[in-house]
Amino acid sequence: MRTPNNERLTSDIADAAGAGKSAPERRCILSGEHGARDALIRLAISPDGLVLPDPLAKAPGRGAWIGVTRGVLEEAMAKGRLRGALSRAFKGAPLTVPEDLPQKVDDALVRVLLDRLGLEMRAGKLILGSDRIAEHARSGRVALLLHAADASEDGTRKLDQAWRVGREAEGTGERGIRLPLDRAALSVALGRDNVVHLALAGDAAAERIRAILARLLHFRGLAAADDDGEPASGSPRSPVPTGDKLIDLKD
Repeated sequence: MRTPNNERLTSDIADAAGAGKSAPERRCILSGEHGARDALIRLAISPDGLVLPDPLAKAPGRGAWIGVTRGVLEEAMAKGRLRGALSRAFKGAPLTVPEDLPQKVDDALVRVLLDRLGLEMRAGKLILGSDRIAEHARSGRVALLLHAADASEDGTRKLDQAWRVGREAEGTGERGIRLPLDRAALSVALGRDNVVHLALAGDAAAERIRAILARLLHFRGLAAADDDGEPASGSPRSPVPTGDKLIDLKD
């Protein structure tokens, strides 16, 4: 699914970051639309002029921001519009745009999501294991419920029901989010065996994951979960680090 170039960038992603919160805005160089800084993807240049994704906005110097889907980015590259927009954004600096830039962006967004999950786990906010998740869910201690892309429907359904019970939302059909990552990718990233279901304890941790996940799903042209818990699905894939180096943070 492709997103038209003039689609607003602040709908699903900004909502996931928290309604009513003011945030710095940036302008997408391809669509011309403005969106929350954390909802767009920053592109930066390495010392040798290679254009690379900078999803944490940490590379120093001038940056360029995009808020379109992967399909729109690929089309812009094929038609030469991305190079033109980057030349203007970087004031004519010598640039090399890698042919696999869309994949690099996707990989970088996946890495940010998995790194954040790892941080939440170390902070004690990530709950793993079906039994533990069910116990926490029924007692109302789960703020966000996540399932691997290849999680079984039976296991997912049981945990969804436990979550609804704890949230006093029985009969609403509310469900956890099915991640666009399979159990293998999650297990490797978190250093645990057979990670199929995950839960976040605490609203702040849940919102951090929601915002990051919304940006990944938007880039892939997928819809983030609505408030009723309708899960977003995607093709499971394993993360692949880019291996390219960007310099330190600013903007």
